[in-house]
Amino acid sequence: MKTLSLGYSPCPNDTFIFYGLVHAKIDTDNLQFKEILLDVETLNQMAVKGELDITKVSFNAFGNLRDKYCLLRSGGALGRGCGPLVVSLKGYEMKDLKGKKIAIPGRMTTAYLLLQLFDPSFKDNVKIMAFSDIMDAVKKGEVDAGLVIHESRFTYRSYGLKKVIDLGKWWEEETGLPIPLGCILAKRTLGTDLIHRISNLIKKSVIFAMSKRNEPKKYIKKHSQEFKDSVIDAHINLYVNDYTVDIGEDGVMAVRLLFDMAEKKGIIKKSSTPIFI
Repeated sequence: MKTLSLGYSPCPNDTFIFYGLVHAKIDTDNLQFKEILLDVETLNQMAVKGELDITKVSFNAFGNLRDKYCLLRSGGALGRGCGPLVVSLKGYEMKDLKGKKIAIPGRMTTAYLLLQLFDPSFKDNVKIMAFSDIMDAVKKGEVDAGLVIHESRFTYRSYGLKKVIDLGKWWEEETGLPIPLGCILAKRTLGTDLIHRISNLIKKSVIFAMSKRNEPKKYIKKHSQEFKDSVIDAHINLYVNDYTVDIGEDGVMAVRLLFDMAEKKGIIKKSSTPIFI
């Protein structure tokens, strides 16, 4: 039995997606998966070093990894109404944040890419911190605003914070396409046949979780103990959707447009390598 390293985040959508695969609730086709649960920015950095066979990363990171990794059609986070938010303690507009300090969850996150696409000048005054620390830092006045992702979409108001802009909504209005946030990649050196087998297994794992929504709950809760069940459910409902089962034609269009826009602004390096193998 071949063992492959598999990196994903402890966020509820990822533990929901991969529960069936790592617990062999589906036929794993004589493959075994060693799970490594870390925040997405750490996984981005590990992917740059080529440390994982299969991994969740931000689409921003994938833009610079196309020579080393290929995109899998299943398991990703794309959608509508699910993009990152800029939040603040005061009633700022984006124009008010020029020259002010904005906390970001990592330079390789798609959230940071979207912030730069909205206005490249914002890249000059950012502070990198763990996504889970951003809202507290904004509340305490350590930064003027924060770029929040994941379950922070549902909890920022409890910190007394206000939404400045929804960058996902901005993207959708600009492009008419879903926002590509996170994706599952496989090392190209694994070979076409094995990569297609892995992609198919992830699809089966997603479908399994969707069909037996209560079964993964204990595993999800183990890695999200600080969240209420209502937040966990809202998180899964938002980030796990038809695009998670298969990225679809408009999902692929969104990824290609995101990369094209980022290449033109010099945010990611140009590449002629196809996104799929």
